[in-house]
Amino acid sequence: MARPYSIDLRERVILAVERDGLSRNAAARRFGVAISTAVNWLRRHRDTGSAAPGKMGGHKPRKLIGVHRDWLLERAKTDFTLRGLRAELAERGIKVDYRTVWAFAHDEGLSFKKKRAARRTAPAQGGKAAQAMEEVSGAA
Repeated sequence: MARPYSIDLRERVILAVERDGLSRNAAARRFGVAISTAVNWLRRHRDTGSAAPGKMGGHKPRKLIGVHRDWLLERAKTDFTLRGLRAELAERGIKVDYRTVWAFAHDEGLSFKKKRAARRTAPAQGGKAAQAMEEVSGAA
């Protein structure tokens, strides 16, 4: 994520408009910023009294906690898909995206493996039994 412009630059643009009487467009050109940036800085200064940037980043609390978490854990005891869980949550009035449901399932260690995937490690059915390595290579 890009860093915000310095407070010094913001204040110089604001002073150029308010004290020196430049237009927003001229001030933006003088200081090498976009016109929309200068307009937004002046609007922010007018509304809040400061041109300081707003908060960037931070922690966003999870939506699937408490009662919703308990319901999801109970629901995940049977077959599920992430898109299906998302649809069921929407029916319950909880609007979340696919990524939120994926993160919940990942954090809780939930996964559902199809039966074919579980059989990959099982021996082949009806095939010849595996021989010892010595028998195959002819070494004693």
